[in-house]
Amino acid sequence: MSRAYLACLLAGVLIIAGCGRKKTRASIPVPAPRGRSSRAQAPAPPPGTIERGLASWYGRPYHGRPAADGEIYDMETLVAAHRTLPFQTMVRVRNMSNDKTVDVRIIDRGPFISGRIIDLSHAAAVQIGLVGPGVGPVEVTVLGAPVNPEVSLFAVQVGAFREKANADRAEQNMLAAYGAAKAVLRQGDPPMWRILAGSEVSEEAAEALAQRIRTEQREPQAFVVRLDP
Repeated sequence: MSRAYLACLLAGVLIIAGCGRKKTRASIPVPAPRGRSSRAQAPAPPPGTIERGLASWYGRPYHGRPAADGEIYDMETLVAAHRTLPFQTMVRVRNMSNDKTVDVRIIDRGPFISGRIIDLSHAAAVQIGLVGPGVGPVEVTVLGAPVNPEVSLFAVQVGAFREKANADRAEQNMLAAYGAAKAVLRQGDPPMWRILAGSEVSEEAAEALAQRIRTEQREPQAFVVRLDP
């Protein structure tokens, strides 16, 4: 067998081996970034979506503290808290008592009281005449949602507790009944432990769970919230 033939044969083996290694490397799955769900992002409501209910406003002691999206809450800017809209969603809030409007950006979560749909900053409340009454009927219209909202799921808030021991008991009860539950600290005066049950991929599925909880656990104030990363 000639040296030339042997050289060609060796080169062919090396090429085949190199191709094989490339295939093996390409087939290794790339892990998802930590802290992100592999489930699809629930779509944001389209512009023009309308929600009606009660609005309130909040200032101190939350002023100067991080909001739920990490931004420092400044009560003299036009921002707001909403339980389920993606962060950075722009909405127009109309006071149905006087027809005044204000455009605000969602940066926080709340209000955590059944029946209320949005918590306005002090500046936004001043603009629509809500500071004096404190609570009033509003119409909230989605103006625009973020292009790439954070991946998140939905849960049901079933209660809020000042005592951590009581929150822990409620968390364990919800975990046993519905397979997923957690306690989330809400800073304030006083601070409160919110109990969130479930982990659903859509707001509709979370609302179905909320209905179950209202019936099975006799918790009429249970409502849907977004679980942010």
